[in-house]
Amino acid sequence: QLQASGGGLVQAGGSTRLSCAASGRTLRWDSVAWIRQGPGKEREFVAAMSWSGVIPYADSVKGRFTISRDNAKNTVYLQMNSLKAEDTAVYYCAAGSRGAINSVDYTYWGQGTEVTVSS
Repeated sequence: QLQASGGGLVQAGGSTRLSCAASGRTLRWDSVAWIRQGPGKEREFVAAMSWSGVIPYADSVKGRFTISRDNAKNTVYLQMNSLKAEDTAVYYCAAGSRGAINSVDYTYWGQGTEVTVSS
């Protein structure tokens, strides 16, 4: 089970950090990702981390977002800086890639946490 938290209302240019805590699954041996779905949009890949340390980012967030993992806490984070209105979305953490890790094709999903960026 994946439990995402940390969303909320943030001003443009601000920062926030999302957390994804796992139970019943060890994330350090898994590929994990953050995926978002904006209002009226399809789900889109944001960032991922493979078990071997490969870390791809979507071009739209490169240089602003950072994915990280705390193995002791079995938790994955997404640090989001320089937020823009277009980052407004429900953010999902996912694990268990079924193909390319820079995709939305994952087996296990958290419930999503909403981030709203006000301009």
